[in-house]
Amino acid sequence: MRAADRLIAALDVDNVATARELIGRLGDAVSFYKIGMELAYGGGLDLAGELKDSGKRVFLDLKLHDIGATVERATRQIARLGADFLTVHGFPQSMRAARVGAGDSGLRLLAVTVLTSYDETDLAEAGYALGVTELVTRRAAQAREAGMDGLILSPLELPMIRALLGPGMLLVSPGVRPSGSEVGDQKRVMTPGQAIIAGADFLVVGRPITRAPDPRAAALAIAQEIELARELCRKP
Repeated sequence: MRAADRLIAALDVDNVATARELIGRLGDAVSFYKIGMELAYGGGLDLAGELKDSGKRVFLDLKLHDIGATVERATRQIARLGADFLTVHGFPQSMRAARVGAGDSGLRLLAVTVLTSYDETDLAEAGYALGVTELVTRRAAQAREAGMDGLILSPLELPMIRALLGPGMLLVSPGVRPSGSEVGDQKRVMTPGQAIIAGADFLVVGRPITRAPDPRAAALAIAQEIELARELCRKP
């Protein structure tokens, strides 16, 4: 896999026209796109089909979580779209239901552990007794038991979870910010190179690309940083 193929550009925009314009500007610099809830509710599911038809890969970041039957049926519908990745919140019942819904479609299911915009205070406010590290660890183990293909997690938890789960699980990290970029609403972040060295398989990057004066140049720079980090990982 090329270094550039490990970069997932987040189409965090509110309409398909803007997304298409951005995709056109990025051209062959990006091969993998994330469509989140904002765009999905604005026609993004049809756009997912267009991207697949053009040879791109698609990550539907819908964070499914509902009663098991609903999650199972929703996952089955998404699998029919031909998406490559789908997120499900890391609750055991939802993960098991999504696994059934995906069947043998080839859709890769990613469990959301703890959102990268959350910290210990946020979890306590929401009523969780566990802190970030403990909750991520528990959900990672539960995701493996439920047959999930990978995890969404902060770069800060990558070394711990890679050591716990080994190479078999895909680790996908948002909360990635190139040096000098604004952190925004993210609280647990790393640079692209740091995240790759820490064990990430794929990086999700939104605003540093989508809001850059030259999105294509920004994407190429991140891909280059990924390649340099992978070279460092390969050195004895």
